[in-house]
Amino acid sequence: MGISQEDLATLAGVHRTYVSQIERELKNVSIDSLRKLANALHVDVHVLLTR
Repeated sequence: MGISQEDLATLAGVHRTYVSQIERELKNVSIDSLRKLANALHVDVHVLLTR
């Protein structure tokens, strides 16, 4: 979507390393964090769950 991990983390209110770990499938994302990330990206949660 053309946004950096750092910018996404700031918009979602999470740490940048957490975003990185989620992207690399090293961390399981909580429902709360998933909602925050979806809101920051202006998409529905299901978009983030679809490959």
